[in-house]
Amino acid sequence: MYYQVIQRCIQGLRNLEAWIDKAQDHAAEKRFDVGILMDARLAPDMRELVYQVTSACDYVKAAAARLAGQLPPKHDDTEKTIHEVRERIRKTIAFAESVTEEQLQGARGRKVSVPWKPGKVLTGDDYLVQMTIPNVYFHLTTAYAILRHNGVALTKEDFLGPIDWIDA
Repeated sequence: MYYQVIQRCIQGLRNLEAWIDKAQDHAAEKRFDVGILMDARLAPDMRELVYQVTSACDYVKAAAARLAGQLPPKHDDTEKTIHEVRERIRKTIAFAESVTEEQLQGARGRKVSVPWKPGKVLTGDDYLVQMTIPNVYFHLTTAYAILRHNGVALTKEDFLGPIDWIDA
């Protein structure tokens, strides 16, 4: 479980931070305020880029905490600028990295509750597969799509990030 929650989710956030860097470069090259991208969305009824970033972060920190038997750290969700978004990503990565493999021992069967479903629980496995992974990748994909839609030169390799190939 450590690999899926900590290593892979953190890599997704690192990829996201690299996309934010490319967005800043794109805005500078095209001579527009990068803040425009922070408020960009794919459709009128979808949330903006800043929300996608903070939501991806929230699902990662919540999974790291809940699966380790802890409460997730509270963040105020006040980010508006590219610098604040970067800081949110970095805080989330730092927290997730503080959770050890030992703390996740037994997490597969641990009962996980969430505040929006009082009286209901999921096993750690179900929480990971039904809540964490789909939500992290939904928000990462949406952030990626917002940036691509706005002309940021991102590729599939940017989405995937480094791959740990081994020799056959």
